[in-house]
Amino acid sequence: RAAGPRRLFGITAAAEMVTWALLILAMVLKYSGTTDALMPIGGGVHEWHTRPIFAPRQTGGIIIGRPRIVDGDSLEVAGHRVRLFGIDAPESLQDCRDARGKFYPCGRDARNALADAIGRQSVSCQPVGESYGRDVSMCTAGGRDLGEAMVRSGHALELRQYSRGRYADAEREARNARRGLWAGDFEQPADWRHGRGR
Repeated sequence: RAAGPRRLFGITAAAEMVTWALLILAMVLKYSGTTDALMPIGGGVHEWHTRPIFAPRQTGGIIIGRPRIVDGDSLEVAGHRVRLFGIDAPESLQDCRDARGKFYPCGRDARNALADAIGRQSVSCQPVGESYGRDVSMCTAGGRDLGEAMVRSGHALELRQYSRGRYADAEREARNARRGLWAGDFEQPADWRHGRGR
């Protein structure tokens, strides 16, 4: 009879150790920027769940139309100047270096990448803010998030201070695969603009 309590105590202690380990792991994941987390589903069992993707509050009516591409993160749609939410692409005149160290027009490439992502489709843009007279918007074409498409292809960077990690997985994938900008060296678009008084 004495063996039963000792065995039960051992199981309880082991369960407590597992719980603490999971809590520590959850803290590491929280502060490492990943969008995945271990969540309890009952009975001491845990499984992987993706945390909800950040969705900013809508600030205006939906803008729909055939766009004119301005650069890798800007459009004109139905008379509205639109800036894609949560990303930053090279400026139209910006150059970068490829894997061989040679300069190439990465700003032009970014513009072409956005044009390719849209094709001949109309876009639907949900305004979530304003910047320099432009509607900062989450835009889709054919149901595809254009911001994510640009980051995943490596032709734009996530602005995490605004996106709150919405495109973190897409950027990590592009960087690991050395797509677009990540294939060589580049200056942050914001730094490029600042250096030219823009």
